[in-house]
Amino acid sequence: MSATTVTTNAGIQMPRLIYGTAWKKEATTQLVIKAVLNGFRGIDTACQPKHYREDLVGQALQDLQTKHNIPRKDLFIQTKFTSIDGQDASKPLPYDPRAPLSAQVRQSFATSLQNLQTDYIDSLVLHGPESTHERTMEVYHECEKFVDEGRVKQLGISNLYDINGLRKLYDSARHKPSVIQNRFHSETNFDHEIRQFCREKNIFYQSFWTLTANPDILSHSLVKQLAQERHGTSAQVFFRFLMDIGLTPLTGTTDEKHMKEDLQVLQWQSLDHESVAKLKKLIHD
Repeated sequence: MSATTVTTNAGIQMPRLIYGTAWKKEATTQLVIKAVLNGFRGIDTACQPKHYREDLVGQALQDLQTKHNIPRKDLFIQTKFTSIDGQDASKPLPYDPRAPLSAQVRQSFATSLQNLQTDYIDSLVLHGPESTHERTMEVYHECEKFVDEGRVKQLGISNLYDINGLRKLYDSARHKPSVIQNRFHSETNFDHEIRQFCREKNIFYQSFWTLTANPDILSHSLVKQLAQERHGTSAQVFFRFLMDIGLTPLTGTTDEKHMKEDLQVLQWQSLDHESVAKLKKLIHD
């Protein structure tokens, strides 16, 4: 494991901190460029016009290559297949909603490649489980074909908070999931069981909503004390702690100062064992 990347169970180098592009709307291109120029190498998006402008991420990738000499191969691009119940019917859909599920997956993937102006995706994630395990696996098995074809390097799932659902997915998968991306907060007990399973199976847990959902942790006296000792912020301490225990946080900040601060954490020394042990109690570990 380097300071900046981890190696997933698919043998892929994945950045330890990923820039999230949800809700960036028309500002997406400029924010992605800013994030990459500041040092981010992982970008998360989705083929879901409701919350993401995947096409504007693609525009950023082009601009980075042509104007800033940062080629596509130097970046880790993660996108998602979003089923119809997660789409906004008033916006142009990335696939034909009347098509069979497997065809929707293929159409969505083709749209992603077109939007992102690339011929491969580093990480393709199901935006959430389907209504049944069988339907979830229908989507997943279709995605596995993209891996077979060399057009996707690894697979994952998002918004899955049921440990049994994750176990069943893992057991049914030919290409085992490399990542799970979940909202990280106390209402789901910080996904304690799911994270334990991830450690056992070498699946990386990507946390989103990491800062917004945890104001109590950020204002905790221990976190503030550690921030003071390191001449940093509570957010930096929390990100460092999560990376120290093997998580991959997403950050979607639009503030360049915060981008720089978040990236600085990659160069920080790990927190000491005693502090990690105390912080673990805050997330029910």
